[in-house]
Amino acid sequence: MTAYEEQARGGGQETHGAHGSHGSHEPRKSHGHGGGHGHGHGHGHGHGGGAEIDWVEMGPVLEQNAEVTAPVYRDVAAWLRELRGPGGEPGLVVDAGSGPGVVTCLLAEAFPAARVVAADPERALLERAAARAERLGLGDRVSTHQAELPDGLGALPPAELIWAARSVHHVGDQVAALAALGDRLAPGGALAVLEGGLPPRSLPRDIGIGRPGLQARLDAANEEWFTRMRASLPGAKETVEDWPSLLAEAGLRHTATRSFLLDLPAPLDDRARAHVIAVFERYRHLADPAEAEEGGVSPLSPQDAAVLDRLLDPADPRSLHRRSDAYLLVAHTVHVAVRD
Repeated sequence: MTAYEEQARGGGQETHGAHGSHGSHEPRKSHGHGGGHGHGHGHGHGHGGGAEIDWVEMGPVLEQNAEVTAPVYRDVAAWLRELRGPGGEPGLVVDAGSGPGVVTCLLAEAFPAARVVAADPERALLERAAARAERLGLGDRVSTHQAELPDGLGALPPAELIWAARSVHHVGDQVAALAALGDRLAPGGALAVLEGGLPPRSLPRDIGIGRPGLQARLDAANEEWFTRMRASLPGAKETVEDWPSLLAEAGLRHTATRSFLLDLPAPLDDRARAHVIAVFERYRHLADPAEAEEGGVSPLSPQDAAVLDRLLDPADPRSLHRRSDAYLLVAHTVHVAVRD
């Protein structure tokens, strides 16, 4: 039994089969960016259509949004350390789909004896990750690796821990993606996959404008978009999103599942408010009939589209820029499995 299995037994595991936490347009390809930044699923390149993403411009946005979610990732990193148990310090940790490196650095802080690699296809984001590590005094242990994921990890030595946040669901064959990640583990090493949870909530059911229940309708529209996106991926396979079973099918031994709550009550500080506004801005494609048609989904009703416009208008007294009742509540679910 590995250290991960020992520590996880009887640990009050929760299991969530839903993919959850899809915001809307997510500026990432099949690699994901583990910092978390609104958790949508649009793509500026690859599947999903749209313009090519300017990663130099997007980097600060991703970094800011990941910093809002940092309390959750600190808790996740601490939990992963607990699962390894005494004397279980990993030699190599890989952040697969690191983005600008916020979580990479949190993992380096949680495992002070480990070498940590930020792996991502985007050079501009890796440069931000390296700069962040230097600022935090972690530059001697944090390095970067530019590669498409998961196959591009083959150039790295086997890792004792691989972190993959919302990247696997961007690969058509999710079991194959999990198996490829598992192949990069050292014997006894662990793969920690952030998939599932619950979509974010930021507004009351009745916001005083439009028909109550706007966020539930946004969720429904986004689920429709996500289904279409998954179906359009190269080699897409219909998969029951039972992540512990998928990990087992990929040849790994599921040892633990736990959900972590990000609970930022109203009134939000400026950084968290900017994060919420950015999430709602990425819902715009659901309100645009042309974009919705391109994505093969039904657009929002004209009434909901008008409400969305008001929520994003800084001059509107009911906008997200001014509302005192805006909050951020979201559940992130992490599944851990080991290679025997």
